Amino acid sequence: MGRTSKDKRDVYYRLAKENGWRARSAFKLLQLDEEFQLFQGVTRAVDLCAAPGSWSQVLSQKIGSQGSGQVVAVDLQAMAPLPGVVQIQGDITQLSTAKEIIQHFEGCPADLVVCDGAPDVTGLHDVDEYMQAQLLLAALNIATHVLKPGGCFVAKIFRGRDVTLLYSQLRVFFSNVLCAKPRSSRNSSIEAFAVCQGYDPPEGFVPDLTRPLLDHSYGESQTFGPIARETNPSLMQVMCLQPHPLGTILSQKSFNPVSPLVVTLDLGENSEDHKFQDSLSNLETPSQKKKKKKDWE
Repeated sequence: MGRTSKDKRDVYYRLAKENGWRARSAFKLLQLDEEFQLFQGVTRAVDLCAAPGSWSQVLSQKIGSQGSGQVVAVDLQAMAPLPGVVQIQGDITQLSTAKEIIQHFEGCPADLVVCDGAPDVTGLHDVDEYMQAQLLLAALNIATHVLKPGGCFVAKIFRGRDVTLLYSQLRVFFSNVLCAKPRSSRNSSIEAFAVCQGYDPPEGFVPDLTRPLLDHSYGESQTFGPIARETNPSLMQVMCLQPHPLGTILSQKSFNPVSPLVVTLDLGENSEDHKFQDSLSNLETPSQKKKKKKDWE
């Protein structure tokens, strides 16, 4: 598919071409690293949903160039080889893929797992947010198999009214969870990135790729999908009271199940709100802002 004139006018698109990056998304990971020092002390990294490979390129240069650094890229599609990157053409929802990742690391867990994958958008925001949330949870699920305690997980997220449920789920497994929007992410896009640091699974938790982290067996109503509903205390109580191993574990772990405010970092250099807390459920879309402006005119 050819690039539109809008793409060609984009400064990061041009910079990516000039610097040999496979996609402009490389700058998103580079800018996230500037803010959170993601690559510090990392020798083993996994790139999920890696194609076309721009994030794998960044990992290869930042980690693979260290000599002892190892990078594994996973995607259903084959992609052109990259120096210092081992490619696995596999499904991130399959246990065999997790085993193959660990095998490439010679039995050692990863220090960093990243995922910039996204489904084909439909233009229906609720549907797109739901599908992206499911992809994030699938990435989190395999990360629980391959990530070391204290490790870091970074994944794309679509900001929406149900994002607090995802935040609560991520906080079960990580000591620090932030939502960040890099400068290179288009202003019109609802994408952001969940930056999860300090992997600390609940005591007794056993990863299980055969079972989604938030499927109906955790106590969700049959009339709602695992993401398409508001987060509330009773939901997490129901999850914890179910006769399921993870539910039992969650009931014993001390954490705040409801977090209506998710820290959102605008990494723009000239931003006045460089660090702030905002309720993502109240964010306006560009079309809503445009309509409001028109009403005032």
